[in-house]
Amino acid sequence: MREYWQFYWPLMLTGLAMVLAVQFQNATLARFPDAVTELAVFAIALSTFMLFGATLNFTGQLSNLFARSDHGTRKAHRFLTTVSVLAMLCVLAVGGTTPGRSLLAGVYDLDGELLDRVCAYLLWLAPSLLVTGQRFFVNGQLVQARLTGWVTALNTLFLVCTIAFLLLGFTLGWGAVYTLCGAQFAAGVMHWVAGIAVRRARYALPEEREHTAISYAELTRFFLPVTWTGVMFAVSRPVLYAFVARTPEAFVNIAALRIGFDFSMLFQQAANQFRSFWVTYGLGDMVAKRRFMRYMALGITAAMLLLALTPANTRILANLLGGQPSVLRPALEVILIMCALPTLIVWRNYYHGILMVRQRTNGMAVGGVLRVGCIALLAQALFLLDLLDHRGAALTLLGGFLVEALTVAAAVRRLR
Repeated sequence: MREYWQFYWPLMLTGLAMVLAVQFQNATLARFPDAVTELAVFAIALSTFMLFGATLNFTGQLSNLFARSDHGTRKAHRFLTTVSVLAMLCVLAVGGTTPGRSLLAGVYDLDGELLDRVCAYLLWLAPSLLVTGQRFFVNGQLVQARLTGWVTALNTLFLVCTIAFLLLGFTLGWGAVYTLCGAQFAAGVMHWVAGIAVRRARYALPEEREHTAISYAELTRFFLPVTWTGVMFAVSRPVLYAFVARTPEAFVNIAALRIGFDFSMLFQQAANQFRSFWVTYGLGDMVAKRRFMRYMALGITAAMLLLALTPANTRILANLLGGQPSVLRPALEVILIMCALPTLIVWRNYYHGILMVRQRTNGMAVGGVLRVGCIALLAQALFLLDLLDHRGAALTLLGGFLVEALTVAAAVRRLR
């Protein structure tokens, strides 16, 4: 248990550092003129961007699992680079072509200046995908070597650089698009360069080499299902926003959901680190692993409830995030509902870990598809009943995660 904790707590802080960067993005946007609209526009743009960015979410697990020999490292790195380029080209196509703009206009009910601003975000965010894939790959190698303290240090550097570049852009009077996208790209480059330096100084391949004859077909069989899982996660918000965009006070509700969901990600990311935990330690000592995960689920949920139910949360949103009065109250209600999410994520990731170690990731893909399908059905039902507001959208998201957890649990039972 002590060894598990020593491995896990730096990763938990890593998730915290990465998501805090998003909170400072919100803080910056909330200080531009017409902050509610600015938050909603960025929420739509980033959600669309993450449909393609999510293809890289499991890059760290891929490098952890397969980059265990010189041959495996080269193959996995080339595979990842190809995926990153394709994802970037897709974002550029959506934001910079007539069919892509028409798709955005139809899905989110946008036109005119709002559509132009969403597309501008997409075009300037696209290059960051190349950097993101590379730095996630390096992170996976450091986790493989159990250098999780260095992973935390690197992600803290990413957070500090993000804040610094956001302040610089805002102070110099850059527009919101250039400030937000420039900060994300520059901080990513700093993180990548520092990660390469740490890898050269500290990392060594495992003594027992594995995957010395891996093929691209094997990498694809592992990566496509987990990538689909990540994409399905990224689809969840756009599906909700597409329905909420057609409700009264649409921009206020979307802005509140953006702030509430991003705040809950502070705790969700801590739960998500169990994927690396399973890939690193394997399937031995299952009783201790399950006990450790239960303790962490209780601790993460308790911490989230403490913030959601105390005045500290209001002050954080009002002062740090610059929450607008019309957005603050519904955002707090979203956060309170989302307190159920960490336990759901830990439970789901228990089964995700088993499926990844056994390289039977198709069940993860099926779970992701059913999650999005459930979200779409629930959102449609609430919309037709005129009950789809920020609270209904948050409950809909939780319902989707519950269906996904039940699906992957059934997949693991079939393996046994």
